[in-house]
Amino acid sequence: MLSALKVNRFPYFDLSEIIPDPELGFRSFQKSEPVRSGDILPDFSLEKETGRWQQFFNGTEVHRPVLFHQLLNKPLVICFYSYHWQQYGIDLLRQLNSIQNDITANGASLLIISSEKNKKLEKLVWDNNLSLNFYFDEEKQIAEKFGIYSEQDPIWNKFSGIDTNVSLLATYVVSATGQIEYDHIDLDFSKTFPATEIISAVKKIGNLQGKIRNIHGAIGR
Repeated sequence: MLSALKVNRFPYFDLSEIIPDPELGFRSFQKSEPVRSGDILPDFSLEKETGRWQQFFNGTEVHRPVLFHQLLNKPLVICFYSYHWQQYGIDLLRQLNSIQNDITANGASLLIISSEKNKKLEKLVWDNNLSLNFYFDEEKQIAEKFGIYSEQDPIWNKFSGIDTNVSLLATYVVSATGQIEYDHIDLDFSKTFPATEIISAVKKIGNLQGKIRNIHGAIGR
């Protein structure tokens, strides 16, 4: 008897009742690709406004002018940081702080770029007695140009356990002419921080610039 009944397993829909949404669109997925050693530094600018900068010495904030000429006309070690990386980020800042004297002694500067300026950073710097310079890029425009941040390829596509889209922890050594001489992006946190390699890259740039100056000097005589 039941087998003679006609049973509709699914409700009936009239396709003519479906109204397309003209605002619904699709974006093609683009995997982010970080810039690497050998590439030219992407075009970006650093603003001079004081709210963009925060400088610390031995854990205490100091207020002094930003020396743009010195910062942008000699080798530069650029590091991208976010407190959302928690202990990984803290370890990175500690390591950079430990080699900063070697960086400056070899004629380079160290700059940390972050999108977050808050009291958490000040406490972290104080607790770890850090002497670092930070530049804040709230819109993550610089990180995006370096290919280590993307709205289309959020960070949780690469790492589980982090639910905020932030930039990768990345460190670059850049010459004064804009050539990227060294990059470090540890995508699985299995590598030892390359302090020796970073210092070697800074020295390499310094030696090359010294040779160029000697050549120019010889030509001028």
